[in-house]
Amino acid sequence: MLDFLSQPAGFDIGETGLMVYDASQPLWRALLVGLTNTLRVALPAIAVATLLALGLALMRRGRHAGLKALATTAVELVRNVPLLLQLFIWYFLLIEWLPDTQEAIHLLPGIWLSKGGLAFPWPDLSSATWRWQVPAMDGFAIAGGAAVTPEYLALFMALTVYTAAFMSEIIRAGLEAVPHSLAEAAETLGATPAQVMKQVVLPQALRTIVPGMSNQYLNLIKNSSLAVAIGYPDLVSIGNTTINQTGKAVECIAVMMLLYLGLSLTTSAAMNWFNTHYATRGQS
Repeated sequence: MLDFLSQPAGFDIGETGLMVYDASQPLWRALLVGLTNTLRVALPAIAVATLLALGLALMRRGRHAGLKALATTAVELVRNVPLLLQLFIWYFLLIEWLPDTQEAIHLLPGIWLSKGGLAFPWPDLSSATWRWQVPAMDGFAIAGGAAVTPEYLALFMALTVYTAAFMSEIIRAGLEAVPHSLAEAAETLGATPAQVMKQVVLPQALRTIVPGMSNQYLNLIKNSSLAVAIGYPDLVSIGNTTINQTGKAVECIAVMMLLYLGLSLTTSAAMNWFNTHYATRGQS
């Protein structure tokens, strides 16, 4: 049934990350590239979205009226605009407003941003000694280091901001569920606000927060399939190309479903393990 996956792919993939791939390799390897591209954008987006959500939740619970209003406006705006529309907004902002490569914006030492994407330092994996390759302007191009495309950046930003808006409400609800008497008791013993949040409130709130966060992580991974709309070669995009090459629509869709199911079950298992070994300790 799946013998067609051993056939030569016959198509190139514009973005392969750290994998080596060419059109003569089998279709299963092309799908593997798509899977790694999905993970390459989803895992960093999960990490950054979690930090951003925590920041937004703390801003909304803070006493500074300006920061609270700013965070509330951002969360409500992002939550009520469809993700696909936000993805297009980020993509067209990147390709329309950013300068050409020869006029790239030098954000930080070794970090350049342009219509060609984001270039940044990267370790030289081919060298026996550990050293960094630092991008630098070389004529009309940027040489050295690593780079990600505008399609990757747009998808990463859209997934991160959209998911963070929902997760911030989960975190805020979890923090609000912790009895105020616990924080007041810690303050009475001389704990600073940072210590109260880190050692008292957050551990108690994790049990409430983790299940909702798990759902948002799963949503982020599945929402990454919208990458097909802007041409980022994720699992769905390469799966669609495979269908066009082979005509095996049912088989290709079944393979993609199994791969997404595997990602979802792995994420759920990881979050259940974290909930069992860490989150519930705050209640013991």
